Amino acid sequence: MKVDILVGEIGSTTTVVNAFDNVKLDPKFIGQGQAPTTVLEGDVNIGLKEAIDDLALNLNVKKVDYKDLIATSSAAGGLRMTVHGLVYDMTVRAAKEAALGAGANIKYITAGKLRKSDLEKIKEINPNIILLAGGVDYGERNTALFNGKLIAELNLKIPVIYAGNVENHDEIKEIFKDTKSELYIVENVYPKIDELNIEPTRGVIQGVFEKHIVHAPGMSKVRDMLTGPILPTPGAVMDASQLLYDNIGDLLTLDIGGATTDVHSVTEGSEEISRMLISPEPVAKRTVEGDLGVYVNMHNIVEGIGKEEISKKLAITIEEVEELMANNRPIPKTDKEKHFVEILATYAVVMAVQRHAGKLRHLYGPNGKNTVAEGKDLTHVKYIIGTGGPLSRLDNNKEIMKKISLSNKGLELLPTGEAAILIDNKYIMASLGVLSKKYEEAALILLKESLNIE
Repeated sequence: MKVDILVGEIGSTTTVVNAFDNVKLDPKFIGQGQAPTTVLEGDVNIGLKEAIDDLALNLNVKKVDYKDLIATSSAAGGLRMTVHGLVYDMTVRAAKEAALGAGANIKYITAGKLRKSDLEKIKEINPNIILLAGGVDYGERNTALFNGKLIAELNLKIPVIYAGNVENHDEIKEIFKDTKSELYIVENVYPKIDELNIEPTRGVIQGVFEKHIVHAPGMSKVRDMLTGPILPTPGAVMDASQLLYDNIGDLLTLDIGGATTDVHSVTEGSEEISRMLISPEPVAKRTVEGDLGVYVNMHNIVEGIGKEEISKKLAITIEEVEELMANNRPIPKTDKEKHFVEILATYAVVMAVQRHAGKLRHLYGPNGKNTVAEGKDLTHVKYIIGTGGPLSRLDNNKEIMKKISLSNKGLELLPTGEAAILIDNKYIMASLGVLSKKYEEAALILLKESLNIE
């Protein structure tokens, strides 16, 4: 059997392969296969091949041939980055938004001039990319140049992206000229006060990731099989979300995993709230809650809910709750296990979105009460999309996501109860994000099919 495109999702533990055919005329999702990721074996191609074999087994054919193989990856630590800027609430935050939107796992953030301890931390982390920012255009110059010199002196074989004050371009090029670091210069992420410009940096980050991911442990041979792009998995989910936003409007995408819960929003919010914001927010925003996972980080969620509360919801004893925790597995099998994971997923969804969303604050001064807004306004979100294992597979996934609006205590800028709930039924959103790089129309058609959008 021959298909047009296979998309591999190379995760930290599992590699999934999705097959698509006839992408130019009448795109079809053909099927899915999976296998353990083989980072530890030093070659993820082994896991990719095994996932393709599993796909053939599921399709009841001897072999699956393909024209192109593209991929997303969160294996080998995903896209590890450090971010260094001038003022935390300004250029640092803008650089952080760009990195997260590209699908990065940010390991370290600094504001102001780097210290010796910061440099030691960077060496210890050994990131895939270092992002250097600082200063609005034609504003403060010295901090970014100072930091650039110190990073250049480390002479690390790590790509450096400069996204700071435009006046520093020539000096930055000179600083990194004879170093092992490959330098990329992009538009300032914070060119003016209260103006974010993160999309150019986001695009460059994904391009640098694609070029340099082969240096990560176990990924050295990945290019031997791939014939097209490889993106960070969270960045691919954001690409799919932005593609949908251009077609259906303001949306929120939730991706619950075993270790983290990712929240992607693409919305400008309301004009009223925009006028009240004390600092700008990007249209496309991603947050990662590293403590909210239904498998690896299950204990964090159980602690947040309380074993007693879980025992009441499941109508079982605390000892039985502890037994469920001890036997928790990535894919629940029994009804009791599924109900347990639903409780965990509900908490993860509500907490993650509350952390992602902005809030209204009342300030009191000589002239009385003044209301301001901080953070991302989600009140105009029309669609809430669920992807990832739990939200794609659990029976009560829509009920879980409806709890978001019900959790509003009055000051949170959360989606309203009128937002429609959509499920990535085929669990292919990340794959379609990378597919959209070349076949945007096909990716949109397949996305809408998986979400049951007419």
